[in-house]
Amino acid sequence: MSRSTIMMIGIGDLGGHVLEMLAREPGTRRIITADVNEEWGYRKTNIAAFGAAQLGYYPQLEFTKINLYNIEETAELIAKYKPDVIYSAVSLQSWWVINTLPKEVFDKLDLARFGPWLPMHLTLVYKLMQAVKQTGLDIKVVNSAFPDAVGPILSKVGLAPTIGIGNVANPVPPIRTALAYQLGLPMKDVTIYFACQHYVSHYIPRFGTAGGAPYYIKVVVDGEDVTKQVSIDQAFADLPVRCRRPGGREGQILTASSAAGIVMAIAEDTGDFMHAPAPGGLPGGYPVRVNRQGGKVTIPSDITLEEAIRINEEGQRFDGIDRIDEEGTTYYADFAADIVRDMIGYDSRVMKLEDAEECSKELNAKFHAFAAQFK
Repeated sequence: MSRSTIMMIGIGDLGGHVLEMLAREPGTRRIITADVNEEWGYRKTNIAAFGAAQLGYYPQLEFTKINLYNIEETAELIAKYKPDVIYSAVSLQSWWVINTLPKEVFDKLDLARFGPWLPMHLTLVYKLMQAVKQTGLDIKVVNSAFPDAVGPILSKVGLAPTIGIGNVANPVPPIRTALAYQLGLPMKDVTIYFACQHYVSHYIPRFGTAGGAPYYIKVVVDGEDVTKQVSIDQAFADLPVRCRRPGGREGQILTASSAAGIVMAIAEDTGDFMHAPAPGGLPGGYPVRVNRQGGKVTIPSDITLEEAIRINEEGQRFDGIDRIDEEGTTYYADFAADIVRDMIGYDSRVMKLEDAEECSKELNAKFHAFAAQFK
Protein backbone atom coordinates (compact mmCIF):
# COMPACT_ATOMS: atom_id res chain seq x y z
CA MET A 1 0.00 0.00 0.00
CA SER A 2 1.32 3.44 -0.87
CA ARG A 3 1.89 5.98 1.85
CA SER A 4 -1.27 7.89 2.77
CA THR A 5 -1.56 11.66 2.99
CA ILE A 6 -3.78 13.16 5.67
CA MET A 7 -4.69 16.82 5.67
CA MET A 8 -5.82 18.27 9.01
CA ILE A 9 -7.72 21.55 8.87
CA GLY A 10 -8.12 23.29 12.21
CA ILE A 11 -5.56 22.38 14.88
CA GLY A 12 -7.00 24.11 17.89
CA ASP A 13 -8.19 22.33 21.03
CA LEU A 14 -9.72 19.20 19.49
CA GLY A 15 -7.64 19.15 16.31
CA GLY A 16 -4.47 19.53 18.36
CA HIS A 17 -5.28 16.37 20.32
CA VAL A 18 -5.93 14.47 17.10
CA LEU A 19 -2.67 15.66 15.60
CA GLU A 20 -0.71 14.41 18.60
CA MET A 21 -2.37 11.00 18.26
CA LEU A 22 -1.83 10.67 14.52
CA ALA A 23 1.80 11.74 14.84
CA ARG A 24 2.37 8.78 17.17
CA GLU A 25 0.70 6.12 15.04
CA PRO A 26 3.08 3.40 13.80
CA GLY A 27 3.90 3.49 10.10
CA THR A 28 4.97 6.22 7.72
CA ARG A 29 2.52 8.81 6.51
CA ARG A 30 2.39 12.39 5.41
CA ILE A 31 0.37 14.81 7.54
CA ILE A 32 -0.39 18.28 6.21
CA THR A 33 -1.66 20.60 8.94
CA ALA A 34 -3.61 23.75 8.06
CA ASP A 35 -5.03 26.56 10.16
CA VAL A 36 -5.99 30.20 9.75
CA ASN A 37 -3.69 31.10 12.68
CA GLU A 38 -0.30 30.74 11.03
CA GLU A 39 1.91 31.31 14.07
CA TRP A 40 -0.01 28.87 16.27
CA GLY A 41 -0.31 26.29 13.51
CA TYR A 42 3.40 26.31 12.80
CA ARG A 43 4.29 25.96 16.48
CA LYS A 44 1.69 23.24 17.12
CA THR A 45 2.87 21.21 14.14
CA ASN A 46 6.46 21.43 15.32
CA ILE A 47 5.73 20.35 18.89
CA ALA A 48 3.73 17.37 17.60
CA ALA A 49 6.76 16.34 15.52
CA PHE A 50 9.16 16.85 18.42
CA GLY A 51 6.98 14.91 20.85
CA ALA A 52 6.53 12.03 18.40
CA ALA A 53 10.30 11.84 17.94
CA GLN A 54 10.73 11.39 21.69
CA LEU A 55 8.79 8.15 21.27
CA GLY A 56 10.53 7.06 18.09
CA TYR A 57 7.91 8.12 15.53
CA TYR A 58 8.84 10.27 12.54
CA PRO A 59 5.82 11.16 10.37
CA GLN A 60 6.33 13.74 7.64
CA LEU A 61 4.65 16.87 8.99
CA GLU A 62 4.13 20.12 7.11
CA PHE A 63 2.09 23.21 7.97
CA THR A 64 0.28 25.56 5.60
CA LYS A 65 -1.99 28.51 6.27
CA ILE A 66 -5.59 28.22 5.09
CA ASN A 67 -8.57 30.56 4.86
CA LEU A 68 -11.76 28.60 4.29
CA TYR A 69 -13.69 31.77 3.48
CA ASN A 70 -11.77 31.83 0.19
CA ILE A 71 -13.16 28.77 -1.56
CA GLU A 72 -11.02 29.09 -4.69
CA GLU A 73 -7.74 29.36 -2.76
CA THR A 74 -8.78 26.47 -0.53
CA ALA A 75 -9.49 24.31 -3.58
CA GLU A 76 -6.06 25.17 -5.02
CA LEU A 77 -4.38 24.29 -1.74
CA ILE A 78 -6.16 20.95 -1.47
CA ALA A 79 -5.36 20.13 -5.10
CA LYS A 80 -1.70 20.93 -4.44
CA TYR A 81 -1.40 18.34 -1.67
CA LYS A 82 -3.93 15.80 -3.01
CA PRO A 83 -4.70 14.25 0.40
CA ASP A 84 -6.39 10.88 0.67
CA VAL A 85 -8.28 12.09 3.74
CA ILE A 86 -9.14 15.52 5.08
CA TYR A 87 -9.87 15.77 8.78
CA SER A 88 -11.78 18.97 9.55
CA ALA A 89 -11.92 20.30 13.11
CA VAL A 90 -13.10 23.79 12.18
CA SER A 91 -15.94 25.70 13.82
CA LEU A 92 -16.77 29.35 14.39
CA GLN A 93 -17.64 28.61 18.00
CA SER A 94 -16.47 25.51 19.84
CA TRP A 95 -19.25 23.63 21.59
CA TRP A 96 -17.74 24.29 25.02
CA VAL A 97 -17.83 28.10 24.75
CA ILE A 98 -21.25 28.46 26.37
CA ASN A 99 -19.92 26.37 29.27
CA THR A 100 -17.83 29.39 30.24
CA LEU A 101 -20.98 31.30 31.26
CA PRO A 102 -21.95 31.34 34.97
CA LYS A 103 -23.50 27.97 35.81
CA GLU A 104 -27.03 29.27 36.41
CA VAL A 105 -26.95 31.13 33.08
CA PHE A 106 -25.46 28.18 31.22
CA ASP A 107 -28.06 25.80 32.67
CA LYS A 108 -30.88 27.95 31.29
CA LEU A 109 -29.30 28.51 27.86
CA ASP A 110 -28.33 24.84 27.56
CA LEU A 111 -32.01 23.87 27.62
CA ALA A 112 -32.12 25.11 24.01
CA ARG A 113 -29.75 22.22 23.27
CA PHE A 114 -27.32 22.15 20.38
CA GLY A 115 -29.54 22.86 17.39
CA PRO A 116 -29.68 26.69 17.56
CA TRP A 117 -25.86 26.86 17.36
CA LEU A 118 -25.91 25.13 13.99
CA PRO A 119 -24.75 28.11 11.87
CA MET A 120 -21.52 28.30 13.89
CA HIS A 121 -20.69 24.71 12.89
CA LEU A 122 -22.16 24.53 9.40
CA THR A 123 -20.66 27.64 7.79
CA LEU A 124 -17.00 26.64 7.42
CA VAL A 125 -17.70 22.99 6.63
CA TYR A 126 -20.04 24.11 3.85
CA LYS A 127 -17.25 26.22 2.36
CA LEU A 128 -14.72 23.40 2.75
CA MET A 129 -16.97 20.93 0.95
CA GLN A 130 -17.50 23.39 -1.91
CA ALA A 131 -13.72 23.65 -2.24
CA VAL A 132 -13.27 19.86 -2.18
CA LYS A 133 -15.88 19.47 -4.91
CA GLN A 134 -14.14 22.16 -6.95
CA THR A 135 -10.91 20.10 -7.01
CA GLY A 136 -12.64 17.23 -8.79
CA LEU A 137 -10.63 14.81 -6.63
CA ASP A 138 -12.00 11.82 -4.72
CA ILE A 139 -11.07 12.94 -1.20
CA LYS A 140 -12.71 11.54 1.91
CA VAL A 141 -13.66 14.20 4.47
CA VAL A 142 -14.04 13.52 8.18
CA ASN A 143 -16.03 16.25 9.94
CA SER A 144 -15.98 17.15 13.65
CA ALA A 145 -18.46 20.05 13.63
CA PHE A 146 -21.96 18.92 14.71
CA PRO A 147 -21.89 16.11 12.13
CA ASP A 148 -25.32 14.75 13.16
CA ALA A 149 -26.95 17.81 11.56
CA VAL A 150 -24.25 19.24 9.28
CA GLY A 151 -23.96 15.94 7.38
CA PRO A 152 -27.65 15.53 6.49
CA ILE A 153 -27.99 19.23 5.61
CA LEU A 154 -25.07 19.14 3.18
CA SER A 155 -26.21 15.80 1.77
CA LYS A 156 -29.25 17.58 0.34
CA VAL A 157 -26.98 19.52 -2.03
CA GLY A 158 -24.50 16.72 -2.72
CA LEU A 159 -21.80 18.09 -0.39
CA ALA A 160 -21.96 15.80 2.65
CA PRO A 161 -18.66 14.98 4.35
CA THR A 162 -17.83 11.29 4.22
CA ILE A 163 -18.41 10.71 7.93
CA GLY A 164 -18.38 12.44 11.31
CA ILE A 165 -16.67 11.70 14.63
CA GLY A 166 -17.46 11.59 18.32
CA ASN A 167 -21.05 11.98 19.57
CA VAL A 168 -22.57 8.46 19.25
CA ALA A 169 -19.05 7.03 19.65
CA ASN A 170 -18.30 8.73 22.96
CA PRO A 171 -20.65 6.84 25.31
CA VAL A 172 -19.91 3.47 23.69
CA PRO A 173 -16.81 2.56 25.80
CA PRO A 174 -18.43 3.52 29.13
CA ILE A 175 -21.66 1.71 28.21
CA ARG A 176 -19.60 -1.38 27.35
CA THR A 177 -17.77 -1.00 30.66
CA ALA A 178 -21.04 -0.80 32.62
CA LEU A 179 -22.47 -3.81 30.79
CA ALA A 180 -19.26 -5.78 31.27
CA TYR A 181 -19.55 -5.15 35.02
CA GLN A 182 -23.07 -6.61 35.01
CA LEU A 183 -21.89 -9.66 33.06
CA GLY A 184 -18.66 -10.16 35.00
CA LEU A 185 -16.59 -9.85 31.82
CA PRO A 186 -13.78 -7.60 30.58
CA MET A 187 -14.96 -4.72 28.40
CA LYS A 188 -13.20 -6.10 25.33
CA ASP A 189 -15.55 -9.10 25.34
CA VAL A 190 -18.70 -6.96 25.15
CA THR A 191 -19.84 -5.52 21.81
CA ILE A 192 -22.74 -3.11 21.39
CA TYR A 193 -24.61 -1.85 18.36
CA PHE A 194 -25.78 1.64 19.25
CA ALA A 195 -27.73 4.14 17.15
CA CYS A 196 -28.65 7.54 18.51
CA GLN A 197 -28.61 11.26 17.80
CA HIS A 198 -26.17 13.72 19.41
CA TYR A 199 -28.69 14.63 22.15
CA VAL A 200 -28.69 11.08 23.53
CA SER A 201 -24.90 10.74 23.48
CA HIS A 202 -24.63 14.09 25.30
CA TYR A 203 -27.36 13.35 27.85
CA ILE A 204 -26.53 9.84 29.06
CA PRO A 205 -23.03 10.54 30.46
CA ARG A 206 -24.34 13.58 32.35
CA PHE A 207 -27.70 12.40 33.65
CA GLY A 208 -27.74 8.60 33.36
CA THR A 209 -30.73 8.40 31.01
CA ALA A 210 -31.49 9.17 27.36
CA GLY A 211 -33.69 12.07 28.45
CA GLY A 212 -36.77 10.62 26.78
CA ALA A 213 -35.18 10.53 23.33
CA PRO A 214 -35.23 7.29 21.31
CA TYR A 215 -32.23 5.10 20.62
CA TYR A 216 -31.38 1.57 19.52
CA ILE A 217 -29.01 -0.76 21.34
CA LYS A 218 -28.07 -4.43 21.09
CA VAL A 219 -25.55 -6.21 23.31
CA VAL A 220 -23.51 -9.11 21.96
CA VAL A 221 -20.99 -11.46 23.60
CA ASP A 222 -19.19 -14.07 21.49
CA GLY A 223 -21.73 -13.59 18.72
CA GLU A 224 -24.69 -14.17 21.05
CA ASP A 225 -27.39 -11.56 21.68
CA VAL A 226 -27.41 -10.99 25.45
CA THR A 227 -29.45 -7.78 25.49
CA LYS A 228 -32.24 -9.37 27.55
CA GLN A 229 -29.72 -10.60 30.12
CA VAL A 230 -28.64 -7.10 31.12
CA SER A 231 -30.26 -3.88 32.31
CA ILE A 232 -29.72 -1.10 29.81
CA ASP A 233 -31.27 1.40 32.24
CA GLN A 234 -28.76 0.41 34.91
CA ALA A 235 -25.89 0.63 32.44
CA PHE A 236 -26.95 4.16 31.49
CA ALA A 237 -27.35 5.08 35.17
CA ASP A 238 -23.79 3.91 35.79
CA LEU A 239 -22.28 6.38 33.30
CA PRO A 240 -22.30 9.44 35.58
CA VAL A 241 -21.43 7.29 38.62
CA ARG A 242 -19.29 4.18 38.19
CA CYS A 243 -18.12 5.26 34.72
CA ARG A 244 -17.86 9.00 35.39
CA ARG A 245 -15.19 10.92 33.53
CA PRO A 246 -14.05 14.51 32.98
CA GLY A 247 -16.45 16.51 30.84
CA GLY A 248 -16.11 19.74 28.89
CA ARG A 249 -12.73 20.58 27.40
CA GLU A 250 -11.00 18.19 29.82
CA GLY A 251 -12.93 15.32 28.26
CA GLN A 252 -12.11 16.17 24.64
CA ILE A 253 -9.50 13.41 24.48
CA LEU A 254 -12.36 10.92 24.12
CA THR A 255 -13.73 12.71 21.06
CA ALA A 256 -10.20 13.08 19.68
CA SER A 257 -9.70 9.32 20.03
CA SER A 258 -12.80 8.73 17.92
CA ALA A 259 -11.51 11.14 15.28
CA ALA A 260 -8.03 9.63 15.16
CA GLY A 261 -9.47 6.12 14.91
CA ILE A 262 -11.79 7.01 12.04
CA VAL A 263 -9.12 8.94 10.12
CA MET A 264 -6.70 6.03 10.43
CA ALA A 265 -9.33 3.46 9.46
CA ILE A 266 -9.97 5.37 6.22
CA ALA A 267 -6.30 6.11 5.51
CA GLU A 268 -5.24 2.52 6.15
CA ASP A 269 -8.39 0.85 4.73
CA THR A 270 -8.86 -1.27 7.88
CA GLY A 271 -12.59 -2.03 7.87
CA ASP A 272 -12.69 -1.54 11.64
CA PHE A 273 -16.02 -1.78 13.49
CA MET A 274 -16.71 1.57 15.12
CA HIS A 275 -19.49 4.04 15.86
CA ALA A 276 -19.80 7.36 14.06
CA PRO A 277 -22.31 10.07 13.20
CA ALA A 278 -23.47 11.02 9.72
CA PRO A 279 -21.93 8.24 7.58
CA GLY A 280 -22.71 9.29 4.02
CA GLY A 281 -24.70 12.25 5.34
CA LEU A 282 -27.25 10.26 7.34
CA PRO A 283 -28.81 11.97 10.38
CA GLY A 284 -27.49 10.95 13.81
CA GLY A 285 -25.08 8.15 14.67
CA TYR A 286 -24.72 4.45 13.80
CA PRO A 287 -22.47 1.40 14.14
CA VAL A 288 -20.23 1.35 11.07
CA ARG A 289 -17.43 -0.49 9.32
CA VAL A 290 -14.84 2.08 8.29
CA ASN A 291 -12.54 1.61 5.31
CA ARG A 292 -11.11 3.62 2.42
CA GLN A 293 -14.60 4.36 1.12
CA GLY A 294 -15.85 5.76 4.43
CA GLY A 295 -18.32 4.27 6.91
CA LYS A 296 -20.81 1.54 5.98
CA VAL A 297 -23.71 1.29 8.41
CA THR A 298 -23.59 -2.12 10.10
CA ILE A 299 -26.74 -2.94 12.04
CA PRO A 300 -28.27 -6.23 13.20
CA SER A 301 -31.18 -7.83 11.36
CA ASP A 302 -33.73 -6.85 14.02
CA ILE A 303 -33.69 -3.21 12.83
CA THR A 304 -33.73 -1.69 9.36
CA LEU A 305 -31.72 1.31 8.26
CA GLU A 306 -34.99 3.19 7.74
CA GLU A 307 -35.95 2.52 11.37
CA ALA A 308 -32.55 3.70 12.59
CA ILE A 309 -32.89 6.89 10.54
CA ARG A 310 -36.37 7.50 11.98
CA ILE A 311 -35.00 7.09 15.52
CA ASN A 312 -32.31 9.65 14.83
CA GLU A 313 -34.63 12.13 13.17
CA GLU A 314 -36.90 11.94 16.20
CA GLY A 315 -33.89 12.38 18.49
CA GLN A 316 -32.91 15.44 16.47
CA ARG A 317 -36.03 17.23 17.73
CA PHE A 318 -34.80 16.84 21.31
CA ASP A 319 -31.66 18.65 20.17
CA GLY A 320 -33.63 21.67 18.99
CA ILE A 321 -33.99 20.87 15.27
CA ASP A 322 -37.51 20.01 14.18
CA ARG A 323 -36.62 18.98 10.64
CA ILE A 324 -34.35 19.46 7.62
CA ASP A 325 -36.07 19.74 4.25
CA GLU A 326 -34.94 18.59 0.81
CA GLU A 327 -33.20 21.91 0.05
CA GLY A 328 -31.13 21.74 3.23
CA THR A 329 -33.27 24.30 5.05
CA THR A 330 -33.33 23.82 8.82
CA TYR A 331 -36.47 24.33 10.89
CA TYR A 332 -35.70 24.84 14.57
CA ALA A 333 -37.92 23.47 17.34
CA ASP A 334 -39.97 26.23 18.95
CA PHE A 335 -38.75 25.48 22.48
CA ALA A 336 -35.12 25.93 21.41
CA ALA A 337 -35.71 29.04 19.31
CA ASP A 338 -37.71 30.65 22.14
CA ILE A 339 -34.91 30.17 24.70
CA VAL A 340 -32.22 31.63 22.45
CA ARG A 341 -34.46 34.56 21.49
CA ASP A 342 -35.41 35.37 25.06
CA MET A 343 -31.90 35.06 26.46
CA ILE A 344 -29.55 36.46 23.83
CA GLY A 345 -31.89 38.17 21.39
CA TYR A 346 -31.22 35.93 18.40
CA ASP A 347 -34.57 35.07 16.79
CA SER A 348 -34.41 32.41 14.09
CA ARG A 349 -36.99 29.74 13.30
CA VAL A 350 -35.85 28.76 9.81
CA MET A 351 -32.38 28.82 8.26
CA LYS A 352 -31.69 28.29 4.58
CA LEU A 353 -28.33 26.71 3.80
CA GLU A 354 -27.17 29.73 1.80
CA ASP A 355 -27.93 31.98 4.79
CA ALA A 356 -25.73 30.08 7.23
CA GLU A 357 -22.82 32.53 7.05
CA GLU A 358 -24.97 35.60 7.73
CA CYS A 359 -26.75 33.75 10.53
CA SER A 360 -23.40 32.84 12.07
CA LYS A 361 -22.34 36.50 12.10
CA GLU A 362 -25.55 37.62 13.80
CA LEU A 363 -25.53 34.78 16.31
CA ASN A 364 -21.87 35.35 17.12
CA ALA A 365 -22.38 39.08 17.74
CA LYS A 366 -25.43 38.61 19.92
CA PHE A 367 -23.92 35.81 21.96
CA HIS A 368 -20.74 37.77 22.68
CA ALA A 369 -22.74 40.86 23.64
CA PHE A 370 -24.77 38.66 25.99
CA ALA A 371 -21.71 36.91 27.46
CA ALA A 372 -19.86 40.20 28.00
CA GLN A 373 -22.18 41.20 30.84
CA PHE A 374 -20.92 38.27 32.92
CA LYS A 375 -17.21 39.08 32.65
